[in-house]
Amino acid sequence: MKIISRNDKLYLHFSHDGQMVRKSMKMEDTAKNRRLLQKQIIPEIQKQLVIGEFFKNEKKITLDEFTKKSFAMNKATRRYLTNKQYEDIYRLHIQPIFGSVELVKIKRSDFVQWQNNLTAKLAGATVQNIRAIFMTILQDALKDEVISKNYLSLVKTPKKSDVIIKKPFTVDEMYTIIDNSPEKIKAYFSIGFFTGMRTGEIIALKWEDIDFDNKLIKIRHSIRAGQYTKPKTETSIRDIEILDVLMPYLVKHKKLMGDSTFLFETYENKPFNTSDKISSHYWKKVLIAQKIEYRNLYQMRHTFASQMLMNNESILWVSKMLGHKDSSMTLQKYARYIPSNNVKRAIFLER
Repeated sequence: MKIISRNDKLYLHFSHDGQMVRKSMKMEDTAKNRRLLQKQIIPEIQKQLVIGEFFKNEKKITLDEFTKKSFAMNKATRRYLTNKQYEDIYRLHIQPIFGSVELVKIKRSDFVQWQNNLTAKLAGATVQNIRAIFMTILQDALKDEVISKNYLSLVKTPKKSDVIIKKPFTVDEMYTIIDNSPEKIKAYFSIGFFTGMRTGEIIALKWEDIDFDNKLIKIRHSIRAGQYTKPKTETSIRDIEILDVLMPYLVKHKKLMGDSTFLFETYENKPFNTSDKISSHYWKKVLIAQKIEYRNLYQMRHTFASQMLMNNESILWVSKMLGHKDSSMTLQKYARYIPSNNVKRAIFLER
């Protein structure tokens, strides 16, 4: 058994049944306490290990059990929607693999296999986000001395791959999707393709946000995780143009919806909690029926940005429409779509 010190506290580090154990002694690192460990405590622990009594009364904590505690500890410092998002990510990507497993039994190789499975189907940035949530839980467990080491920290973080924008829709594909959608949802797809609004911003739209006279859409809210709240960022609160191509779809949709409060409502005359049902009930079906390569709903936003830039629209205008903080953010995401005109530059320098 080896005595180690961490943050001026004494721990015992030893191997038992093929596993490394680090046990806090809850003692200050002093010469007196070290002597006490060597002469009295360690011999007693060794005896209890031999007769199988040392771990007998120790509660085995599963990841699920500690995660509840970790989320509760961090709740006060996180926004409600952030908490909800973290819980959803945990439930979807972490719990199915590790939820019922005792924390002390999860090895580095388990984390490696789990992360490899994620990177095989998700973008690097998404895996980084999932991993960060898991890291926080494990760091809390380490601080509470539930585990002796955070083995996920020994697994290399995946690179932030640039695969979020897989393939923008063509103009023909955009119109094919809109034209072949049910009347009640045509305007949803039209807004997505012709404004670049986020899906949560679209389902949060009320008719009072549509200024037909001045051809403006006032984006003041978003619906995320079922919550009618402010948009993603401060710059997301904006007024955007209603392009001429979009106006007929809005006018027709207004006649269809009558006196509804929201532009898009369920059969119970309530706004959609998320865009998931729109995706499963309408989006996926029209893509399959029209034999268009599948991309998720968010690709409407990426398609708007890329199509506008490919056709020489001002990057400042595109940035404002998207609600980006500045054009540098837009450039970072979409610079590849800005055409090069092969113009000979700096002619004035020639002699």
